[in-house]
Order: sequence, then structure tokens, then C-alpha cells
Amino acid sequence: MYTINEVNNIDWLASILGGEVGTLPTTYLGMPLGAKSKSLEIWDGVIEKCEKKLARWKTQYLSRGGRLTLINSVLDALPTYMLSLFPIPPGITKRLDSIRRKFLWQGNKENRGFHLVKWNAVTTGKKNGGLGIKNMELHGKALLMKWLCKYSNENQTLWRRVIGAKYENEDSWMTKIVTTPYGISLWRSIRALWEEV
Repeated sequence: MYTINEVNNIDWLASILGGEVGTLPTTYLGMPLGAKSKSLEIWDGVIEKCEKKLARWKTQYLSRGGRLTLINSVLDALPTYMLSLFPIPPGITKRLDSIRRKFLWQGNKENRGFHLVKWNAVTTGKKNGGLGIKNMELHGKALLMKWLCKYSNENQTLWRRVIGAKYENEDSWMTKIVTTPYGISLWRSIRALWEEV
């Protein structure tokens, strides 16, 4: 059981339900609970997983094509779960880009590898001449924008009704602009993306 604020007799309640009392922040199904949505610490696990994967791969035996495949299938996929719910801070984007860039051009070699193409060109789509590596900033925005689509289509879901009641519907598509410093800070970030649509 995780409490918000003070709850009287929490140990007694936990013994009745047969559980334990925990403290926030914590992790549930890989997602941080109780942490601030713009906190850098919630991304530490993602960066750690990426670095662990790199340590296991024997890159001296991989071609650049093999490294590209691992980036596209593993290193791009690891942050996707978090990106679907949290806006990615610019510092984390730079760190993930640095990890992927170094792995692509030099592997695990000690000496510096030559970057044959600018990173912006690499992260453009294959149709535009890129290598198909995801641009984390755009990928994160796209995943958060899916919530805007869900908001306009899922009228009876509990989360949609809570957001609508808290921030008052501007129309059937969207809530009013979130200006309060308290509340659901994640919705403030998602609602700000509506202006870009």
C-alpha cells in the first residue's frame, strides 16, 4: 500500500489486507510512481539498461550494418515505454543520442571512431536518405500526442472524465489550457502539444 499524505492506522489496514506499507516514489510495471514527470532521475533506469546492453554486445565482431540493426531494434525500443507517458528532457535526449552515436560509429573500441554522417541526417527517415534511427525528441512528442487523440475519442473512460472534470472541456476535442501549478503536470505537457497539431 502506498499512501498520499498521512493516513491513520495504515499498518492496521495493511495487516487486514495482507500487504505491506511502501513509500513513494516507487516503480510499478517499470514506470515510476510518485516521481515528478519532468525529473531526470526517472530516466536513469532507461540509460542504465542501454549501457548494460552495450556492455554485453561484442561489437568488434559486428559490422556497421549489424550495429545499426541493434540500434533500431533494441536501443530505440528501450525508451519507448517511458516516452509513451513522460516528456523526455533535452539532457536525456542528448545522452541517449550520444550512446547510440558512439555505438554506431566506433562500437566498443577505445579509439575514437569517425562520424561519417551528421547525426541529424542519420535520424531522418529512410525515405529521406537516413538510416531509420529514431529521433527521440520527435518520437516522444508523437507518443504523447496519441493521448490527445485518445482524449477526443474515449469519452467514457475514467482517466478522460477526470481530466475533463479537472480542467473543464473547452470543446469535445480538448480541455482549456492548463495554467495551475498544481494538478496533473503530465497533462499540462500533453495539452501544450495541442498547439503544435
